[in-house]
Amino acid sequence: MRRDPRSVRAAYERFLGTGEAPGGVDPVVAESWRRSLHSGVDPDTPRPGVSLASGELAAYRAGHPVAAVMPVVRELVVDGAADDGLVVAVSDEAGRLLWVEGDRRLRRVVDRVGFVEGTVWREDRVGTNAPGTALATRRAVQVIGAEHFSRPVQELSCAAAPIRDPAGRVVGVLDVTGRRAAASHVVLSLVRATVATVERELAARAVGAGGRAAADQAPVDLQVLGRPLLRTGDGPRPLSLRHAEILLLLAEHPRGLGAEELAVLLHPGALSDVTVRAEVSRLRRVVGPLLADSRPYRLGRPLRTDAGLVRSALAAGDVHGALDAYAAPLLGRSVAPGVERLRAELAAEVRAAVLASGDPAALDTWVRGIDGTDDHAAWVRLLAAAPHGSPQAIRALAHVTLLDADLGG
Repeated sequence: MRRDPRSVRAAYERFLGTGEAPGGVDPVVAESWRRSLHSGVDPDTPRPGVSLASGELAAYRAGHPVAAVMPVVRELVVDGAADDGLVVAVSDEAGRLLWVEGDRRLRRVVDRVGFVEGTVWREDRVGTNAPGTALATRRAVQVIGAEHFSRPVQELSCAAAPIRDPAGRVVGVLDVTGRRAAASHVVLSLVRATVATVERELAARAVGAGGRAAADQAPVDLQVLGRPLLRTGDGPRPLSLRHAEILLLLAEHPRGLGAEELAVLLHPGALSDVTVRAEVSRLRRVVGPLLADSRPYRLGRPLRTDAGLVRSALAAGDVHGALDAYAAPLLGRSVAPGVERLRAELAAEVRAAVLASGDPAALDTWVRGIDGTDDHAAWVRLLAAAPHGSPQAIRALAHVTLLDADLGG
């Protein structure tokens, strides 16, 4: 879509005046404007939150997973930022800026709008901006000039992308901010490429710290692939489906979830906030300090899941390890919309890795499982990959023939 500055600014002013859906604006930006307006963001006064004290910030970011790969970020993008008049920022998964480095003159400019280390640049605080919108959408985005919701930021452009750990969770965002240079497609491509390298480095470090053998032995706190169980120092404890759903959703949203957000993720119809609060209260009696006493609801510590082991194996390119860990569909009896989405995503990721591998053993394992038994493409791939006349090839031929007949009928 063509992003003419005059058209965007006119659409922005119309939107603020009428609240009507802006036409001729990037749909990602338009949706972000709506969220910003709904959150009550003041377009004239961005409020990025209180900055952490320097000692607190230093301690916090030293323990952040991205800290280990900051040398990679500096080598790939920060070192050249000063020459190009750019600033590079890395935030955590809650939108708090942990590192802001680059061109000194531009840093003085961004300082004036509060784009400094320790502040929070989520959409609900400052409106549409690349790091905040990348967090909200879980995708790479570019925000150019007047596409920013807050007027004081509209002299700048920025591009950002989420950073995911080997388990697939968003742990931060990489952002490049500047003036005209930051509005180019080249900068967005640079951000994407840098994030891809950072994620590979995170995966390599995870493998180097123990590899597949360590992953096989890693303690799992929450079992969601099969019968839901919570493992504590006192041994495994069965969980109700609802309690497992809540713990899983909180594990996937480390920033926390409000009662209203949980209600949407837990029930395909209407679920009252009162019902959610009552269910969380019952869960708190079961798990104790694992569930923090806070609003929004969040976990008191990270919760490792067997679904996370599957993602870690996939990130390391270990298809067989992923299949070994993928014991059953994720909370297969759940009809909670948030869980159904996670279940579909995990199954699709495993399936894609299996098909891409072309490995007969991996394909055979997949089609023997509940997700792959009617997977026509997987059976066809197995038929092509298995040795001619082998039991695998014979089974594959039989299933392909049956499935072809069903499709034809």
